[in-house]
Amino acid sequence: MIHSFIAHTSPGRSRVFALVRRPGDELDAVVTLGSADLHLTEELVSTLNSFLYDRDEKALGRVLNRVPKAVRMAAQQYLRDKCAPVMGAFTECGPVEAVREAVYFGRIDDEIEDYLEGAYTIGLGVRMSNERKSDGGVGWVVPLLSEEVSVPASAEPRTWAVPAGAKLVKTWTSERLTGGAGPVRSALQVAEEATAQGRWVRIHTLLHSRYDVDFEGRGTSEFVVDVFDAPIPLEHSEE
Repeated sequence: MIHSFIAHTSPGRSRVFALVRRPGDELDAVVTLGSADLHLTEELVSTLNSFLYDRDEKALGRVLNRVPKAVRMAAQQYLRDKCAPVMGAFTECGPVEAVREAVYFGRIDDEIEDYLEGAYTIGLGVRMSNERKSDGGVGWVVPLLSEEVSVPASAEPRTWAVPAGAKLVKTWTSERLTGGAGPVRSALQVAEEATAQGRWVRIHTLLHSRYDVDFEGRGTSEFVVDVFDAPIPLEHSEE
């Protein structure tokens, strides 16, 4: 996945690179600006990074129309080939990072509830999924992200894409809370019930805005529970 765009500038040229996570960090050469166009470097890099988040073709076009045709065509080709949208990967402040790699829990209990409550309280993004252990039991894998991603008021409450070919049985969100249980406990209850039926379950958090314009960072944190018409996947074993 493209993480960001950066530039290396010398007196005679600027080279623009894409920082790629594969999972190691690598640099892909994107375009080179000659000495006559060095003044456009910062604006071009900034616009490319904004495009990763907002996909604003008009804003991108205004900058690309000012660079030489060969540079414009190379940038457009790179974006078409390498920069497909990735749901939940960016905010207007930049890429969403994993701040805690996957933590494993053997069951749903007070320990996992406290862990999620802590992440939820300080605004970290949560992604959680069940998996079948080799002994037949079920565990939960929980990575934490640097922040919750915002979605507009009228958009589907989702920042974790449904895998290709997967069929949803239902999607529950904490917007539907009833009774005295809070969002964390309610989400875990829904997940536990579906798991007892042998279904694959994923949980993630997002910031659901009250607005459709200027919605970033303005809204209510929600838990989203996806229940799939699929068996619980087997745990990944380390070779």
